[in-house]
Order: sequence, then structure tokens, then C-alpha cells
Amino acid sequence: MTTGTFSRAQAERAAEILRTTHAVRDRAGQLLARTRRGESQWWTVDDGRMAEASRAVADATRERYPRLHIPFHSRWRHFEAGGVDRKAQLEQMLQPEPSIRVRSMIDLAVVSVLLDAGAGADWKYVETATGKTFTRSEGLAVASFHAFTGGLFSSDRERPLQADAAGLRGLVKDHLAQAFQVSESNPLVGLDGRVVLLRRLGEVMSEQPEVFGEQGRPGSLFDLFNTLVPHTADIAAHDILSQLLISLSGIWPSGNSIGGIPLGDCWRHPAVRGEGASDGWVPFHKLSQWLTYSLLEPFAWNGFTVRGLDGLTGLPEYRNGGLLMDSGVLVLKDPAAADAVWQPGDELIVEWRAMTVALLDELAVQVRKDLKLDEHELPLARVLEGGTWAAGRTLSQRLRGGLPPLVVVSDGTVF
Repeated sequence: MTTGTFSRAQAERAAEILRTTHAVRDRAGQLLARTRRGESQWWTVDDGRMAEASRAVADATRERYPRLHIPFHSRWRHFEAGGVDRKAQLEQMLQPEPSIRVRSMIDLAVVSVLLDAGAGADWKYVETATGKTFTRSEGLAVASFHAFTGGLFSSDRERPLQADAAGLRGLVKDHLAQAFQVSESNPLVGLDGRVVLLRRLGEVMSEQPEVFGEQGRPGSLFDLFNTLVPHTADIAAHDILSQLLISLSGIWPSGNSIGGIPLGDCWRHPAVRGEGASDGWVPFHKLSQWLTYSLLEPFAWNGFTVRGLDGLTGLPEYRNGGLLMDSGVLVLKDPAAADAVWQPGDELIVEWRAMTVALLDELAVQVRKDLKLDEHELPLARVLEGGTWAAGRTLSQRLRGGLPPLVVVSDGTVF
């Protein structure tokens, strides 16, 4: 969806604005304030239920991390599914040279996150080595881990522990299906979309050797940032996100654009105000932010000091949004809307996601009070992990057998 006629300079300025978490928070805040004023057609906010939501998050956090040593919300937590230290397994396979290790870790995180769309209720993955069965995000993580270590995303048989442009451009659907144990009796939702996304990643990386190196590897981002801050090894979380939003803008299939510049996970809402051509757009960048959260640790494990964690926002996906609905904070004006099928660009969904972002910031303040931790001890990245995602899943399991509270037709890059 593209709107209006704008000069190239106007379009570039709008994209620059919308590729910031400042814009994400500002536009989300506008829609939350609007709903609190009673102006939303779809939603009401019951602020009296925030304490209940916070208790659910605090309880989940204490159960999962009794000593309150909470790691970041990250794809690396899913690689620990079943109590298996797959990071240690990867390190045993890798050469000890630090730059080789970090490039492979980044390659794995990027590919695995891009494969982390909703799997559907009927898919599962049985890990051969442990005999354990995994589903949903954890299953996708474990399956992608083994696909990666098996060399599925590498074009070089001598170097299987990498993802490179040629390997991704040539990805065969049947090979991915086999790696993910897909069959008629074990269907994986959105398999075609996953293949397309990874092939697009290969194309985009091959076109940007200055970012992704001659081989076109996500792991070359480490070299890029090493060049930018060679002496301090100090990096802001938002700098990683900004680089991803610029470099990977061409892979997202939503079609949302201004003046031919792709915006990715940005959607229209008539009540949102902003500068110039960015007016009326609500950015989220959920998958790019999830990817950024998942890259913080590889950078930190390999010598970088990562600062500004709360420069990122909460993730507007159905576990966090479901937590707010299921705890009674966000209430549909028409309960029948929960039985309808929605598109990501529908006004009801844009408002749901925006208010999820804004309310997660407010919720984090209350959760810190409940757990008697300060912002340094419990940044948003740890609130999410402790946290909101787990509490949302628990409530969803109790109320709907794990299903989301709303049905959204998605290409896998939004939810």
C-alpha cells in the first residue's frame, strides 16, 4: 500500500522517521490516549486491571526465574528449549577464533528469527538426539538450529555452519520441509512464505557487499560495527535496529511504501499525526526488533558493550497483546469481533498492536515495583522475557487452549 505523491526527499525523510522506535512509541501513545478518551470505534481501556496484568507477569517471572536472574528476551532462550544447551553444542562445532564464532551465531539468529512465524496448532518437531517433542516457537527454533548446523543455509559444503546469499537464494522448499519434518499429518503453516523470505534475504545481502561482505552473510554485521566503533566496542541497541531496518527493508512482503521506499511493518491509521509524508502511518517493526533483541547477546558475548536496551520497544505480537486482553486491560467494544478474521492493516488490529506497545512500557514500571527491581536491573528486554510473553501464553492456554485471542491472517512477518 502506497499513499500520496511525494518527492524522493520527502519519502526518504518519512522512511527515516518511521524507522525509529521514537516514532513507534509516539504513534502508539497517540492511539492509546485516543482510546482512553473514548474515541476508538473498537476498544476501551480498563486501567484498573493493570495491577492484575502486572501480578500475572511478576508471578510468571518468579516461577521461571526464582532468583530473578533474568536474561534478555531473545531467540537464544528458545534454543535452550527442553533444558538443552544448544549454544554450547554450536560452540563445540565452531573454530575457537572469536570472529568466526560470532559470525556463525549471528547467521543462526537471523535465519531462525525469520523462520519464526506462527507454526500452527498441528505442527511439531521431534529432536532426534533427545527424543523430545517441541511445538510453536520453541519447535521452530530447535528445527532451525539443526537445519543450520546441518548446512542447509550454506552454499559451501566445507563450511556448513553459516548462512550465505548463495545458499539462501537457492533454498529448496522440499529441503526446508524435510528439515522441519513437514508432512500431510504434520503441516507447518506458511511454509511457502518462509522459503520466499529467506530467498529474499539472500538476494538483498548479495546486493549489499558493503554491509554483508562478499559472501553475503548476516554475520558480516559484526565486522561492519567493528569498523564503525573499532576502539570503544560500544554499541547502542537502536543502532543495530537501524542498520537492520535500512539493510533488510527489501525483504518484507507487506507492500507498504512511501514513494517507492518499502516501510515493512508500518500501517495506516487516519487518527495518527506525524511529520510530512509520515503522517497517518503507525510503525511497529516487530520482527526487526525481535531480531535485534536476538543479536544483543552475540555482540555482548564477543566483546561489545551493548547499551540503550530500552531504546527498543515491547513487541506487538499476540502473546503480549493477548496478555492485555486476557487480563482485562484491553476490552473489545463488540465481543463478536473476537470471532472475525482480520488483516494486519485493519484498524482494529493496528490499534491493538499500538496499544500493546504503549501499555507494555506502563506495565514494565508496575512489574518492577512488584518485583522490587529498578530499571537497570529489569530493563524492558528482561520484563518481556520474565515476563509478559510467558504470562500471555499461560493465560491463552487456560482460556483458549493456547490460541490467540484474535484471528489475524498474516504472512508471518507480523505475528
